Amino acid sequence: MHYRIMGKTGVETSLLGFGCMRFPTLENGKIDRLTATKMLIKAYESGVNYFDTAYPYHKGESERFVGSFFKTTGLRDKVFLATKLPLWEIESVADAERIFAEQLSHLKTDYIDFYLMHAVNADRFDKMVELGVVKLLEKYKEEGKIRFLGFSFHDSYEVFERVIKYRDWDFCQIQLNYMDAEIQAGMRGYDLARELGIPLVIMEPAKGGALTSYAPDIVKMLKDADPNRSVASWAFRWVGSLRNVKVVLSGMSNMEQLEDNLSTFENFEPLTDEEKPLVDNLVKEIRSRTFNGCTGCRYCVPCPGGVEIPRVFRIWNDYGMYNNAGSAKWQYLHEMKPEARADNCLECGVCETACPQGMPIREHLKAAHALLSSLE
Repeated sequence: MHYRIMGKTGVETSLLGFGCMRFPTLENGKIDRLTATKMLIKAYESGVNYFDTAYPYHKGESERFVGSFFKTTGLRDKVFLATKLPLWEIESVADAERIFAEQLSHLKTDYIDFYLMHAVNADRFDKMVELGVVKLLEKYKEEGKIRFLGFSFHDSYEVFERVIKYRDWDFCQIQLNYMDAEIQAGMRGYDLARELGIPLVIMEPAKGGALTSYAPDIVKMLKDADPNRSVASWAFRWVGSLRNVKVVLSGMSNMEQLEDNLSTFENFEPLTDEEKPLVDNLVKEIRSRTFNGCTGCRYCVPCPGGVEIPRVFRIWNDYGMYNNAGSAKWQYLHEMKPEARADNCLECGVCETACPQGMPIREHLKAAHALLSSLE
């Protein structure tokens, strides 16, 4: 297993981190504990020492399962456990105290190695500062209940800059992959964290699985370059090639995914100078497969017919890029309300007069609905 020193913390973490939000599940939605236990054992025996969970994962079951596993196996002090404070549930310092105590109980431990403020954005961070929650967490660190304090982030680069400079964080966690290098904190955030000496944990390195399977011709591009590497490995190697990245999280749902990731990280090889242009070209090719140029500016909404136009186009374009039929169908036919789908277009044309790009939105909505509603 490849290891890196986690910045000023001085501890050595496995570059592959086990994300505990996508354990295999049973038909009733509960964690398949037998299979998940085998996966945790395999990961530990293969050198993974960073395990990341959170208060809401698997509707609260993840922390309990992870805690029970490391308690019963006697491995608690041989690994690093990371979990997160759900900021959206905090209305007072007392709420934070209560939830933190619950988490220690769930994890069957008296300390947490890496503790994060979960899903920080501008409003949530300002609220935590105002309530005194940040000071509470600093107090827990002084008491040894938290070893290293950080945050996970979902907002703009400008907000990231403000948050990361607020105090001397031990680490932080951002979303980063070769398709999303310019969104949220992105590569600008990576560069800033490196300048400040704050090590990074990366979430969504494979964009929730979107970067693990493509149309056959895209797959061929990668296989021609190296037939022995999986499609997913290119996403993980791109992120892992960044030296200030100390942990790359992967939410693995089966043993096959775990074994594939282990093959990537056990003898980790950064992208070569010859491979980097291949990934750049891959990104250009994938982006060229969108069906239209919707930027999500939202000038076209609200729609008189109730259609969520930007959302429809995002699902449609994602399908064009990633060939993710199952996900696209689920998002369009199950997650979207029927009245928000494209077939509710009144063809009034109000959206087209507002669109800065002058797109034929009515025509595109018909095409999007025809495709998305027909996916198998």
